Amino acid sequence: MCATCGCAGDEQAGHLHEDGTWHEHGGPGHGDGRTVTLAEKVLARNDALARQNRDWLRERGILALNLMSSPGAGKTTLLERTAAGLAGELALGVIEGDQETTLDADRMRAAGCQVVQVNTGTGCHLDAVMVRDALTRLGPPRGSVVVIENVGNLVCPALFDLGEAHRVVLASVTEGADKPVKYPHMFRSADLVLITKTDLLPYLDFDLARCTGDLAKISPAATVLPVSARAGNGFAEWYDWLRVLVRGDDPPESPHGLRPAPTS
Repeated sequence: MCATCGCAGDEQAGHLHEDGTWHEHGGPGHGDGRTVTLAEKVLARNDALARQNRDWLRERGILALNLMSSPGAGKTTLLERTAAGLAGELALGVIEGDQETTLDADRMRAAGCQVVQVNTGTGCHLDAVMVRDALTRLGPPRGSVVVIENVGNLVCPALFDLGEAHRVVLASVTEGADKPVKYPHMFRSADLVLITKTDLLPYLDFDLARCTGDLAKISPAATVLPVSARAGNGFAEWYDWLRVLVRGDDPPESPHGLRPAPTS
């Protein structure tokens, strides 16, 4: 079971619904319709703290992004290239979330970023308390950008507001085109979906049209942008997306008609 949110229990313990309520299995009183409200309270407390984080960031003019994906989709590599490409233009701070190690934090420090590592142990996501404490340690300057690189997981991070202004979700072509339909809650919450590792498309059976079409149904308002950190494809558009947000404008639509159109 997740030590933080109880998102995956055994058959006897129960299960967490997508709305955040925990439903008991077995034991006395099973079948009487009782729902344990512990998970609701956890999420409510988290949301209250996330609002405080959001106010703190807004007062300082800091843009915070929640970067989420499955493990290995390319979050850290994206940030390394971004730090190099926007060096001298944007002050970039990173909160690194992982269960163990400082491997990604070390990479981001080598790229010239201020970094705070958060190790969650058995926890499968960051929460607003962790981010509040990390922001205090990071001390980002006014007008900077803070990227919260969440724990690699396409399930639990989607449930927890951290106080971010926007959510960016990565889906690599090596994972297959079906990830949006298999993990709809994660992609439904995204403001931007980056389809990563597109330099590998010639070697894979990945249907880009299918993936963007599924996103149109699941999250019609999300911008979709294929990128390759190795080749640099799509990074000019990614940088423009960041620049617009730093200026305080509405995020731009993705180029080349890749923003999914609403479906009937």
